[in-house]
Amino acid sequence: DINLLASKINDAYTSMAEGAVRAEKKARDIMIHIDDYTTVKVDDSVKEAVQSVKQSFESIIASSRLMETGHRSVLVFDKNRELAGILSIRDLIEAVRPAYLSAPKPSMADSIQYSPIFWSGLFTNQVKKMADKRVGDIMSGAPLTVDEESNLMEMADLMFTKRVRRLVVTSKGKVVGVVREQELFFEMANIIL
Repeated sequence: DINLLASKINDAYTSMAEGAVRAEKKARDIMIHIDDYTTVKVDDSVKEAVQSVKQSFESIIASSRLMETGHRSVLVFDKNRELAGILSIRDLIEAVRPAYLSAPKPSMADSIQYSPIFWSGLFTNQVKKMADKRVGDIMSGAPLTVDEESNLMEMADLMFTKRVRRLVVTSKGKVVGVVREQELFFEMANIIL
């Protein structure tokens, strides 16, 4: 992404200037632009969404882009291009589990473990069943949002207190990007190193 490259070049130049006081960045300065983040539609199949996530990892490996990690989630939009939710790898893992595994057990059943025969083939069967479901059936709700002018400490505090790994960045109510915990980490590294 050209904006990320320009930002890194600017950072390097600024850090070399004598006596330069580094201005703290805002959400807009470190976010992944929405055009560079993986998105799907609420009515897409889970199979299509999984392919999109997989491609985000493959494109990074193939291109050596500056973005340090692939996306472990996709933003989900409705037919009006409004943010409807998020589909993460954790959502996929939750969806693949049969409902009866989450059902309450009798108190004496806490010590009972399923035998390896019980588990054999279950994962593959559940994944195949899940593939044709709609993304909207298994996604999580829309992530928390911050304005593009939000500062880094505000975002760090929100991620920590709300126990989330990503925030959607908006400008005038429109989704413009995503800040993941990785972006905050790499900004920490830029400041320290």
